[in-house]
This record gives sequence, C-alpha cells and structure tokens, in this order.
Amino acid sequence: MKRSTMIALVALLVSATVPALAADPNQEKVICDLASKNCVSRVQTLEKKIKKLNMEIKKGDRKYSPEELKKLEMKLQEAQDQLDRVESTAK
Repeated sequence: MKRSTMIALVALLVSATVPALAADPNQEKVICDLASKNCVSRVQTLEKKIKKLNMEIKKGDRKYSPEELKKLEMKLQEAQDQLDRVESTAK
C-alpha cells in the first residue's frame, strides 16, 4: 500500500513539473548549456584517461605481460572512440 501511494505521489509530482518546464522559454538554452558543460567535462575526463593509458602502455613489458598490454591498448582504443563520439556530437 505504501509503495503504490509513493508511486502515485511521484507520478503526480512529475506530471506537475513537466508542464512548468515546457512553459519556460529559456528551457532549450538551459538544456543546451548543461549539455555543453557536460561534454566539456567528459572530454577532459577522456583526455586524462587517454594520457594515463598511454603512460602505462609506454612502460611496456617491464611492468606488464603481453596480455595486460593488449587489454590496456583495447581500453585506450575504447577511450579514443568515446572521445571521437563526444566530439562529433558536440559539433
């Protein structure tokens, strides 16, 4: 009973806030600003990750086995692909 009451309350609150947000003429601008800030921080995070992975890969077989190096290279490629996707959506 408490759960269904809570779900109904949440649904009521959501339905009350959605029209209020839609009525805001600056909503699109606010959403765009938030998205761009998120993209910038995401790009910075990915660039740090790529830099760190490159540093680890440079240590080579002195520190890592061939299998571990392969995993690091795969992670690097994934991070670079993510960065490419984020940058292409930001344009």
